[in-house]
Amino acid sequence: MKHTKLRAAVVTAVLSLAFALVGTPAQAAPKPFWTPDAMRAAVPMDSLVKAPAFTPKDVARGQSAIIRSIPNGGGPWTGGGKVTQTAGRVFFLFNGQKASCSGDAVTSTNGSVVVTAGHCVKYQGTWHTQWVFVPGYNNGNAPYGQWTAKTTLTTPQWEASEDINYDVGMAVVNPLNSQRLTDVVGAQGIAFNQPKNQNMYTFGYPAASPYDGTKLIYCSGTTFTDFLLTQDHGMSCNMTGGSSGGPWFLSFNEGTGAGVQASVNSFGYNFLPGYMFGPYFGTDAQNLYNRAQAA
Repeated sequence: MKHTKLRAAVVTAVLSLAFALVGTPAQAAPKPFWTPDAMRAAVPMDSLVKAPAFTPKDVARGQSAIIRSIPNGGGPWTGGGKVTQTAGRVFFLFNGQKASCSGDAVTSTNGSVVVTAGHCVKYQGTWHTQWVFVPGYNNGNAPYGQWTAKTTLTTPQWEASEDINYDVGMAVVNPLNSQRLTDVVGAQGIAFNQPKNQNMYTFGYPAASPYDGTKLIYCSGTTFTDFLLTQDHGMSCNMTGGSSGGPWFLSFNEGTGAGVQASVNSFGYNFLPGYMFGPYFGTDAQNLYNRAQAA
């Protein structure tokens, strides 16, 4: 009798071990709760809640704080949005030499104005030729086409003596495939005579080392007024040659890629690396814009 009970216990233990090793039979996956019909039948939560209780008491406030992804000293723009269409590279011949800058399409009555730096349309007394704007440029690709200049313009001060305080240029581009520039790529706003020393974003296509001109680069941060040789905006930024003419934005929205342009990349001091400077858009820049949008 004892042997019989012992054998039964051994058999039970072996079977238990076998089940533990083999596992229980697979079960069918449970039917998801949120079936297509269930999701279609869901009602807006707003229709289920009662009217909120309103009180005149204000929300408690503390110190003001705005959290942004700034500063940024010069990295690829990965945020997308409008700026990836309105900003672009500028190509031209300077005394027979192939050269490049950056530019940006802005709102205008003729739908055809590109803002850039003065030295990107005229330098050392010579107006550049074979001037084209390539919005959305990306590693040799021109997703929105190449827009040739109908005319290029600059401020009187830059045209006469290349005064760095007025290093602003603009181009009016010809229609492409019977369409105007900003009807194709959209347009950024533009502002003049704005307060200085604000947070700004700047974009461009730097092509000198360590960059190669293949992609859109940006910097962002609090600006300051140049305390050396100009009255330009200044910003901590390590963009290099080729970024000249790229837009500086006030009120830039990282989500939409839209802002209000208030300067362009102009120059940096050799003895002060890591900083970019851009001209203040005052009355003369505004007059230039009015000439361009009327051309």
